[in-house]
Amino acid sequence: MSMAPSQLGAFTRSSPDQPYTNIEYHVQPLSLDAFGEPLHNFPAFTASVCNLNPTSRGTVHIVSPNFSDAPKIAPNYLSTDADRKVAADSLRVTRRIAAQPALAKYKPVEWKPGVQYQSDDDLARLAGDIATTIFHPVGTARMGRIDDTQAVVDPELRVRDGRGGVVRGLRVVDASVMPTITSGNTNSPTLMLAEKAAQWLAHEALATS
Repeated sequence: MSMAPSQLGAFTRSSPDQPYTNIEYHVQPLSLDAFGEPLHNFPAFTASVCNLNPTSRGTVHIVSPNFSDAPKIAPNYLSTDADRKVAADSLRVTRRIAAQPALAKYKPVEWKPGVQYQSDDDLARLAGDIATTIFHPVGTARMGRIDDTQAVVDPELRVRDGRGGVVRGLRVVDASVMPTITSGNTNSPTLMLAEKAAQWLAHEALATS
């Protein structure tokens, strides 16, 4: 109980057509219908796979002037053909891994989604049914150039005022400024952003002292 559930990680491509690694595995020595639900009463492992370069884009909208009111969030997962294809291909990669000789003595049986499903449409739909977030959201305060109408902060993470300038003394320094998600966990890139912002703040403090 003192160990994290994911005991194995791996990076690979969802298909040979991909130019570089685009999926990441988190493998857990357990099985359940959904996280938070009871464990199954049989020996199993779960191979969770993450699309590292999703093309689907969601939205976050403020619903009222009251800061305590939760925003309206629409993640729009698997809303593009490219993401649905990666989801289907990822399940096929997982099946090929489970069929390797190293696992043969354990006689693995696919629990979900089930070997009866083979088409792109079926696999993408079922991937969506069993999918969950992996807790690495980005992009709600994206960084961009002055001509990027979707950018919230400028290249130095200063909040833009909508009139071609910036709000004095206000920066956003977290994963929300990433225009697109990094091809891996967001912790290290976020630390890098914080270190860069600290340097800018230090230089500004020296310049005004």
